[in-house]
This record gives sequence, structure tokens and C-alpha cells, in this order.
Amino acid sequence: MDNDSSPSVFDMQNISVTRDGFDILRNINWEVKRGEHWVVLGANGSGKTSLLKVLMGYLPPTTGRVQMEGRGNAALLSDSEWTDWRQTIGFVSSSISEMIDPQETGLHVVVSGLKNVVNHWNAGKLSAGEIAAAERTLAQVQCAHLRDRAWEKLSQGERQRVLIGRAMMVPKLDILVLDEPCAGLDPVARDHFLSFVESLTDMKTFGSLIMVTHHVEEIIPNISHALVLRDGGMISWGEKRRALNSRSVSLAFRKDLTLRSRLGRYRLYAPEESYMPPGQII
Repeated sequence: MDNDSSPSVFDMQNISVTRDGFDILRNINWEVKRGEHWVVLGANGSGKTSLLKVLMGYLPPTTGRVQMEGRGNAALLSDSEWTDWRQTIGFVSSSISEMIDPQETGLHVVVSGLKNVVNHWNAGKLSAGEIAAAERTLAQVQCAHLRDRAWEKLSQGERQRVLIGRAMMVPKLDILVLDEPCAGLDPVARDHFLSFVESLTDMKTFGSLIMVTHHVEEIIPNISHALVLRDGGMISWGEKRRALNSRSVSLAFRKDLTLRSRLGRYRLYAPEESYMPPGQII
């Protein structure tokens, strides 16, 4: 259901990014309203990561503007206003995971979200309030037992949950961004993790979810909207039931594909596959 009366969390208007004569993003018009959960889908190199960098203020657009709720035109924001905006976004990405010291504990990883830093133990002694808040968050993401375990000892699935805990410590969390969150997970661990993410949306832990992926199997039922990219441009966008279909994913991945849905989950099939399990073709 469209939230026409809901306020916009952000609104990208005619965003293009050109660097060294190459178009990284082209004419992006993307509005996310409060309470909407989005998937950004596309092949590698389609512009997904660049789009996140624009949202976070790390990649200024060449043309166009970004309107942010309560802040106006992003191009006019001061450094402190950008910092305040980023404190509304919980960001989970392999790029963060790779920066964490192997000896950093689960508790310290989670606490680092308070100040949007990495390897918080270098920053000095934690206060009792910080420790209590981190312990509550670890319990919320079902990782209380990982409080004192070193990062190098965690499985990939455990790391992803702890990183979500870190994101949930962002002081003014409104948007949770999951950038390729299932990379490195085996099929069973992936399903457990996705069920966990869905439970967080059910509990309204944050205002809006943005999941970035190139796997339709990772799109959880609670996703309400989709943006499909190819070569930095938009193929389809809007309500999931309209934006996700066999045509849009075929264009995105440059191959004739059939998209099937069953019980709110998706799978892709190529024409040469002789057997396709039951499900609605969309």
C-alpha cells in the first residue's frame, strides 16, 4: 500500500553522477516515505553502492538534488548537519566488517555505533550507561552470548547480527541500510538471517529498511517497494508488486528470466531450466 500521506524521509530528484566522463548514476528519481521498506536490486556495477554513497553524503551529485526530511536540500547542508543526518542511518556493510580489529569484542563492536566509529576499544573506557545500552541491544539481536567473544571468533551470520546491533545503536536511528547483507552466508544461515531481519521490521525497530542486493531470493515479504537498476539508471520502481516482474529483472540482468513468487518470496529461473516449482509468474 502506498503511503501517499506519509512524509518523505528523503527524495532524490534527477540525480546524476558523472566522474571522468563516465555516468555512474543517471537521472535517478527516488523517494522513500516513512514506513516504507525498499529493496534496491541490480547486477554488479549497476550503481547500487554509488546510490548509497549519495544518500550518505559521500558522493556529491553532478546534477539534481536530494531533499531530506526536516533538513531541505542536501547540497546546502553544513558538515555538522551531514553528521546529524548520518546519525539517523544504521549502515551494515562488508566494508565495515573488514575494518574491525580481530580482537574487538561483540560488546565493543555494538558500542561503536553510538559515535559511528570502528574499533571503539581504542577510544578509552566505556561508561556504565554505554555498556548497559550495548548489552540490551545485543540481547535484542539475539547475541547476548557474544558479548565478550572476539570478532575473529564469530561466524559470518553472527557478525551480521552484531553489525545490525551496531546499527541499532545509532543515536537517532530511522533508516536501516543493509548492503549485500547475505554475502558469505550459506543457504541455511541466510534464511535464518532473513527471518531475523523480518522480525525486526515486524517490531518496527526502525522507520524504513533499505536492502541492497543482486539476489531476488533475499527479498523478504515485508519489503513493500523496489527500485531496479541497470547501468546507473532506473528500470522500474515503486510498489513491489508493480516494480518486480520478469521483464524488469530480465532487463536488470541482461538475460531472459522468469520471476516466480511463492509465499512472499522470489526465485529466478532461466528458460533452459526444465523444471520450475509451483509459484506465481510475475
